[in-house]
Amino acid sequence: MRPRIVLAGGSGFIGQSLSPFLISKNYEVIVLTRAESDQRGALRKAHWDGKTLGDWIQFVNGAAAVMNLTGRSINCRHTPENRREIIDSRVDSVRVLGQAIERCAQPPQVFVQFAGVGIYGDKGERLCDETTAPGDDFVAEVCQRWEAAFDSVDASKTRKVLLRLGVVLGPNGGFLEVLGRLTRWFLGGQVGSGRQYISWIHITDLSRMLLAGVENQELTGTFNASSPNPVPNAEFMRELRRALHRPWSPPVPEFAARIGSYLMGTEVSLALVSQRCVPKRFLENGFNFEFPTLREALTNIFPSQ
Repeated sequence: MRPRIVLAGGSGFIGQSLSPFLISKNYEVIVLTRAESDQRGALRKAHWDGKTLGDWIQFVNGAAAVMNLTGRSINCRHTPENRREIIDSRVDSVRVLGQAIERCAQPPQVFVQFAGVGIYGDKGERLCDETTAPGDDFVAEVCQRWEAAFDSVDASKTRKVLLRLGVVLGPNGGFLEVLGRLTRWFLGGQVGSGRQYISWIHITDLSRMLLAGVENQELTGTFNASSPNPVPNAEFMRELRRALHRPWSPPVPEFAARIGSYLMGTEVSLALVSQRCVPKRFLENGFNFEFPTLREALTNIFPSQ
């Protein structure tokens, strides 16, 4: 019988890559989703609303792992209503999964929770490892409240692993979907000064990190889930243009980025903050990256461009 992994919020960009990866590693995958339940095949779906207990708790009982990917995207205008939804979607899902684990006769072996490198705020060129102090902007506040909810889960029989994600790069969605389109339209220039760092990770390495979190019982606590080679925005955009065969694009000054962000319904701060993160704890535990450099990652994602 295949060991079971429960993916809460596993219907998005990351989950769509992670589920087949886990199935290929001989796991049964249960996706907790707001869509209708579907109990057929190795990938099964169970309905939940992200904040209340329900029939889905049966899948948590006896699971090898619970992974929580739930959270409304921060890539929107940070109005008071959106801020509330961004925070609530994260805190509520952690809280109710904690309640489910506490009620299990056979608790899951590990609870893996997503968070974000946004917790560090705008750190300029400073290297951020897992011991770096939090920032003080809205995204940092979101991440702190997210992590506090996870810390408060009483799961004495369940190992807990928290991954602070960098920007996840992969085909068919995510960060590169819009950025790749803009770059193909010759709008892929550096943003602002171009000196702000982007901490990124290839979706394959993130999936392998998650599997390590499940299978390596020595892993516990907080980890940066990013490549060992963060790059400034100017270098990121230069490598993306290279991968997409766009030799040049005009730079985007800050005032133009503000106008563009407004028209796209998002916050310009997301493109201007600098987080130069290193996965210190994963490296100390011997994790080997398949795609340690941005050029390797983008060549894999856009092989035929």
